[in-house]
Amino acid sequence: MNYVVGDVVQMKKPHPCGTNEWEVLRVGVDFKLRCLNCNHLIMLPREKFEKSVKKLLRHNETK
Repeated sequence: MNYVVGDVVQMKKPHPCGTNEWEVLRVGVDFKLRCLNCNHLIMLPREKFEKSVKKLLRHNETK
């Protein structure tokens, strides 16, 4: 799956704030994500990110 900046993904495990929806802010070897509920920022290695994603909720079409 190819992810782009602006995509919204659903993770398998919820964040402590209660949501499991994250916006992709950076794509590469590491992924930078922002929680859509509390705006918390995290960075994950690509391998861990791809294992943790449950599904793609919204795809960013702009280039």
